[in-house]
Amino acid sequence: MILKLIDNIAGKLRSSFFDLLPIIAVVSFFQIVVLQQPFPNLFEVLVGLVFVVLGLMLFVEGLEIGLFPIGENLSYTLAKKGSLFWLLLFSFLLGFSTTIAEPALIAVSNEAAEIAVESNLISSEIETNYAFGLRLSVAISVGLAILIGIWRIIKGWPVYYLIIGGYVIVILLTLIAPEEIIGIAYDAGGVTTSTITVPLVTALGVGLATVIEGRSPLTDGFGLIAFASLFPMMFVMVYGMLIF
Repeated sequence: MILKLIDNIAGKLRSSFFDLLPIIAVVSFFQIVVLQQPFPNLFEVLVGLVFVVLGLMLFVEGLEIGLFPIGENLSYTLAKKGSLFWLLLFSFLLGFSTTIAEPALIAVSNEAAEIAVESNLISSEIETNYAFGLRLSVAISVGLAILIGIWRIIKGWPVYYLIIGGYVIVILLTLIAPEEIIGIAYDAGGVTTSTITVPLVTALGVGLATVIEGRSPLTDGFGLIAFASLFPMMFVMVYGMLIF
């Protein structure tokens, strides 16, 4: 039993190491061959690499035994009870709550507010409110995106209709939005999906598509993350129009 457990852990560590191997190879090549310099603090680098491999293994294992099952179970239970209101409310709150606390979004919002002050676009008195407004608009948009994505699964609408329509709106908004907000809006679409949001939302969609008769988990269960990246671009550009 113990030997089997050790062998299982060793296999997962080996898998995590091979996942990171391309990154290690690229960094090593440029450091040794191109720059022709030894690694600074080699011992610390190797210790950090061990921690990264171990952390990646634990993270993937945690997703498989924790977040994926709970996401599927929640969607399955809510759908079985016929609680459409609670299912949609949960979908919105899941997207909102995980996004509003996303560290990458906080960093981008604070940086955008600081640069806006330096560029005299906003006054320093409203810098904090501006940053929080960015975070709030993105969080609301992600919550709404996941809600619409769940509604799409329930109704059986093809995902590409909504994606194409969404990007048409993004392009139209880009033509009329202030230049100062466009880059931030496009970046906001990339920092919204966190390590917690992605597995939970994916499991939510797959679980819901599994329990609804006539839906395929493969064709209907995925696509929610695309909405979560698309809607923030729209909302942030609208936010920029209101602010600027």
